[in-house]
Amino acid sequence: MKAPLFDRREFIAAAGCSTAALLSGGPRNLLASAPEIAVDLAHDPLRPEYHLLPPHNWMNDPNGPLWWKGQYHLFYQTNPGPVSGAKQWGHAVSEDMVHWRHRPIALTPTPGGPDGDGCWSGSAIVFDGVPTFLYAAVQSAPLEQSTIREGNPTLRETQMLATAEDDGLLRWEKLPNPVIAAPPTGLAVTGFRDPCPWHKADGWYLGVGSGIRGVGGCVLLYRSQDLRHWEYLHPLIQGKARTADSSNPVGSGEMWECPDFFPLGDRHCLLYSTEGKVYWTTGDYDARAHRYTPSRRGILDQGAYYAPKSFLAPGNRRILWGWITETRPEAEYVAAGWAGVMSLPRVLAVDADGQLTMAVADEVEKLRGKEERFRVKAGTPLRLELPTLRRELHLGATGSLHAVTLRLLTSGNKAWELNLDVRGGKVHCGEREFPLPKSRPGEPALRLFLDGSVIEAFVGCSQTITSRVYAVKSGQTELEIAVDGEGVLELTEWPLAAISSDRLTT
Repeated sequence: MKAPLFDRREFIAAAGCSTAALLSGGPRNLLASAPEIAVDLAHDPLRPEYHLLPPHNWMNDPNGPLWWKGQYHLFYQTNPGPVSGAKQWGHAVSEDMVHWRHRPIALTPTPGGPDGDGCWSGSAIVFDGVPTFLYAAVQSAPLEQSTIREGNPTLRETQMLATAEDDGLLRWEKLPNPVIAAPPTGLAVTGFRDPCPWHKADGWYLGVGSGIRGVGGCVLLYRSQDLRHWEYLHPLIQGKARTADSSNPVGSGEMWECPDFFPLGDRHCLLYSTEGKVYWTTGDYDARAHRYTPSRRGILDQGAYYAPKSFLAPGNRRILWGWITETRPEAEYVAAGWAGVMSLPRVLAVDADGQLTMAVADEVEKLRGKEERFRVKAGTPLRLELPTLRRELHLGATGSLHAVTLRLLTSGNKAWELNLDVRGGKVHCGEREFPLPKSRPGEPALRLFLDGSVIEAFVGCSQTITSRVYAVKSGQTELEIAVDGEGVLELTEWPLAAISSDRLTT
């Protein structure tokens, strides 16, 4: 269940071939023909059925979520094979953030161009009435021009812009040259990618994920009036120096990826990804000095979750998407023909103490089937058969319970376990341990979503852990719940409908 450490510098090196070879189905294209893929994937019990994922092959970071002309658009990193390589932007569209239709690839690398080795992560905004992408482009470069110097090849990261040519967001026109061609002069950066724009009364601002060697991870701040010409200001926020191995700046925390900065209630929130984790912070933004000072921080998700991206949805809701990563060996997901899943949409808020809270968007409730309720007492574990691997569960307690343990059992063998240690104030799941938060009145102590090999668990409203469970099998898996202490555990359970008939989510 341990999430791997992620570093985009490894992606192209791991692909072992050129962008052109990847895009033409070169040596790393290990898939069968498309009809055979569809048949295999439609019968893969590990493949989720109500989470968004591409028809086949690789998925990673969510990019540019956008509400436009009555539809939700979600773009994401994808690749022509089931392993990571030269990135493109996939595209899916929905009326409800639950049921999705796949659209043609939105961005592909331009051979020989600034993004010739990949269209990496970025954002979507509407500028002068036109949907616009700002994204990180990568291209092989000499060492003295590179922003990623570890690994082979060395890469130059620049920030590029593309505009939509139609209201369906199917066709995009790139500017031929980067809008930010290099990091600020004199900074020894450990990376330079994943632009995050926002608008203020005096213009547009842009945070770029980065780090400074020997100083620490940071977000570099720029300002513009037209999105084409950017002035560097200073770091929006600067992290601390790290003493860990600097051969992998993301792994050591000396490089912050995928920054996401936005107002939330009466505070501002910054998310960033590093050390294989996503960190959240809340605090104050000084609009005159253009600096952000966090007052609270934590880990956004304790499990297989990385590189999230948010957007403002109708109803003034801040919705967050995240990449649910694979934790099985590469050979297994290559054989399966797919890798990576998009999380369920999470609604973000900040409580009075500055704590970031999360809840699954209400739209997911439309998938619920018949509700069932159960009561569990100490000494009498409950076992539920799971005819399908699509479930939502809510747990609440009355009285004084000391501990609650949930297990998934396949043919009687434990496939996954989560323990709420009430007396010790801890949550245990696999190798992970983290504080057990208090539930708010009227909120379940645990809300769990099972979908094939994915489990998203929300403990209270301020802790989450996403698990990958590859030992489950349809019709052969049970859920066991046991409690310890004086009191009763109340369980509410719903089967959830699949969003397609063939596990292709469209």
